[in-house]
Amino acid sequence: MSISPDAEEFIRDAKLMAHLATSIHDRPHVAPVWYTYDDGALFVLTGGKKLANIEQNPRVAISIEKNTDGDAEWMITLLGRATIHTESERINDAARKIFVKYLGSDKEAWPEYYRQSLTDEPPNTLIEIEIASATTMQF
Repeated sequence: MSISPDAEEFIRDAKLMAHLATSIHDRPHVAPVWYTYDDGALFVLTGGKKLANIEQNPRVAISIEKNTDGDAEWMITLLGRATIHTESERINDAARKIFVKYLGSDKEAWPEYYRQSLTDEPPNTLIEIEIASATTMQF
């Protein structure tokens, strides 16, 4: 892992959207995602094109930026390798962490979709991104 304590501090609890970049056949695909971070890895729930791309090429990039009124406070670019996890218990554990981060701790206040997605057959797949490098800029 090549991520500084300062970079970890930025991304650990930041309630910000990350942009996950995947690529196959020299065609990049970038999409916004919610995430959680723990000990050198980013965790994302996904499906569709992002998942299909990762199945073919596990090398990914992630960009996260915090700004106020369009003025950047800091930004970070992460490069890493994605691993796909399909075990429902592991998916649901990560989903709870992600949902609490973005929706708050009151599960009853979550939109129905999020409450119903915590099942034995979750609608998304868990992607674990082991961070290989991080580039941080602070303004």
